[in-house]
Amino acid sequence: MSTASKPSASPAASSLTQPVNGQKADRVFRGVSYACGILILVTLAAVALFLLFRAWPLIGGDQQANSAVIENFTGGKAKSFWGYVGPLLFGTVLVAALALVLAFFVSIGIALFISHYAPKRLAAVLSYIVDILAAIPSVIYGLWGGLVLVPTIYPFWNWIAEYLGWIPLFAGPAANPPRTVATVALVLAIMILPIITSIARDIFLQTPKLLEEAALGLGATKWEMIKLSVLPFGKSGVISASMLGLGRALGETMAVLMILSPGLKYSFKLLQASQNQTIAANIAAQYPEADGIGVSVLIGTGLVLFVITFLVNLLARRITEKAGK
Repeated sequence: MSTASKPSASPAASSLTQPVNGQKADRVFRGVSYACGILILVTLAAVALFLLFRAWPLIGGDQQANSAVIENFTGGKAKSFWGYVGPLLFGTVLVAALALVLAFFVSIGIALFISHYAPKRLAAVLSYIVDILAAIPSVIYGLWGGLVLVPTIYPFWNWIAEYLGWIPLFAGPAANPPRTVATVALVLAIMILPIITSIARDIFLQTPKLLEEAALGLGATKWEMIKLSVLPFGKSGVISASMLGLGRALGETMAVLMILSPGLKYSFKLLQASQNQTIAANIAAQYPEADGIGVSVLIGTGLVLFVITFLVNLLARRITEKAGK
């Protein structure tokens, strides 16, 4: 005896349930995205408030006591907070800018070689090496710079001072051992190079093939194709990668602390020791012996570094938006 089959769900009913489920997923995803964005803002505000609260004795406290602490930190070279933090800020920006200048063009060249010139097997190996280098802690670069680079690079800096010393940046005599801004900038450039290279490589690989084939089809050489299609397509991403590397160089602590001979000057003499110091390295050097107002002074310099880093990232965002249009 045959039995009647159960009626199956109509196609119209199933088509109605799919949009409903999709809308729920969209709402959940939108809620999670908003929550993550708000969490970032809350974390940023919490860091800013913490720095401001801990630095408040410097801002609204006894200024004579603050001056005494600053004189103790600097050996009498500075008496006011801005006289103290000014050279540190100058040294921070100088070291980071030099590192970015040294690393930028090399990073772009390596990224283009991996993405458009190297054979696939070699490109895979180089990509793996770049990603590993980007993950190495900064203290390792500092150890390498202090134990290997400093003892061996003096002849090169001495040659630069001898033949290019007429340029104020390379005025001699070159310090021996060369615990100078030039050596630190070179180490930081090597440190941020893999970061910029890795991001730039991924962006160059995302260039639409139609753009590349169109340029080649019009008779362009490979370099002309890269110049006309790859570089314009990846311009905003390359700027973002560079600002990410600059941000790491601005906040670097251990590598600078382990290599640089500190000074408190507004000096562009890259090959001479005891000229400049960075904010982050100065905090690490002074903090173990600081207490009370001294800690507030150091946290005040950290607040200045926080503001500068925020402004750099804001400027990078504006530049990236303009480059993407």
